[in-house]
Amino acid sequence: MSGRAAAVGAQAKVNLFLHVLSREDSGYHQIETLFCRLELADEVVVRLPGTGAGTARSIDCAGDDTGPPEENLAYRAAALYAECRGWPSGFAIEVTKHIPVGGGLGGGSADAGAVLRALRALDPDPPDAATLQRWAARLGADVPVMTLDSPLALGWGRGEQLLPLPALPSRAVMLYVPEFRVATREAYQWWDEARSADRGDQPPPRRVDYPGAPRPRAHDPATLGDWGHVAPLMTNDFEAVVGARHPEIPIMTTRLRALPGAAAALLSGSGSTVYCVMSASRPPRDLIEPPVAGTVVQTTTADHVVGVRRID
Repeated sequence: MSGRAAAVGAQAKVNLFLHVLSREDSGYHQIETLFCRLELADEVVVRLPGTGAGTARSIDCAGDDTGPPEENLAYRAAALYAECRGWPSGFAIEVTKHIPVGGGLGGGSADAGAVLRALRALDPDPPDAATLQRWAARLGADVPVMTLDSPLALGWGRGEQLLPLPALPSRAVMLYVPEFRVATREAYQWWDEARSADRGDQPPPRRVDYPGAPRPRAHDPATLGDWGHVAPLMTNDFEAVVGARHPEIPIMTTRLRALPGAAAALLSGSGSTVYCVMSASRPPRDLIEPPVAGTVVQTTTADHVVGVRRID
């Protein structure tokens, strides 16, 4: 690809299942999860300076509050790419937010993954896909999956070990986004506390590893292309501990599971978004009214990942 600017849709994700296995000595947690991309996406544009234009770096975000620029994952992704690659000399990033921030939908990670993909597409000597994923893992556990061209992926380790899978058939999805947010660090702390209480004085479980294994042993990837098999697996270990502190979560999951045509409803990631996958590709005619303050967003699961396009 030639050109000095690229645009890409940064698609949100939900976790169709999420199991927390154990905590490493480092404090990080081992997980198993099934990532599924959505049609809901932020808009990301990456522009490179012309010859002799200097080394200025900037990011402009429209929409939801994403915090200071230097803490923005999209900005950090571009800075990391420049550090690892020695290119580009500068960049200007534009992000239009549509994915709710801090809702467990991977919005920040999606923006970071989009920036990495855009820079790779513009790079005259681009890194291979495996190298890009290693760089992505330095930014956060959800960023590597956002660099994949696959809309469905089985994840394990810290979430950075990935097996791309063929897309599931498109299904309508309803997202309930509360006004409060849940910090991932806090959600893991709550999970640790709950596990400690369950164990009493028992020693903590050993770290779970998959040495030499191409995938987690708990799931057969050949069965994960069928909603009839996936729907019964759709659980999230964070749901109980987050719901215990935010009763809006179990109220909304109960409401969504009772909808006609609902296949499954659960928390995404560490929250706070609760989502419902419908048994059809079209959303219900009427939006469900949230029982507490929040918004409902309609989207669908993605049957492909949006490609990077050059813009003038």
